[in-house]
Amino acid sequence: MKLLILNGPNLNLLGEREPEIYGTDTLIDINYSLEDTYPEIEFTFLQSNSEGELINWIHQADSEQNGIIFNPAAYTHTSVALRDAISSVKIPCVEVHLSNLFKRTEPFRQISLTAGVCKGVVSGFGKFSYHLAVEYFLREVEE
Repeated sequence: MKLLILNGPNLNLLGEREPEIYGTDTLIDINYSLEDTYPEIEFTFLQSNSEGELINWIHQADSEQNGIIFNPAAYTHTSVALRDAISSVKIPCVEVHLSNLFKRTEPFRQISLTAGVCKGVVSGFGKFSYHLAVEYFLREVEE
């Protein structure tokens, strides 16, 4: 199985940026954790602060991957373009978030424009949100 782990803006700063919300694991720590836990999966790890680059990678994944695990970060709340990109591909996408969106104090952070076109959303379990999304693919998606 091949999975794209796609991360949006500012997630390159994990471990440094607001650790009380996002934890102390870096994005590299999360990636290594997935590779160590699921050696049978071929992961592609990508992160960008650019919406257009994320869209291009989603389009490309449709012909190269079995699924996408996507943390759109701040674009979760703003990007119709990413929503359209996800809905344009045939492979399933699971949205993940380190923090629990519904416990966030800013009302705009409780709204996801992208969730409606994803297979599901895993939110609030820190790095294990990614692991739970992988478990969906292992249990529900055939190669």
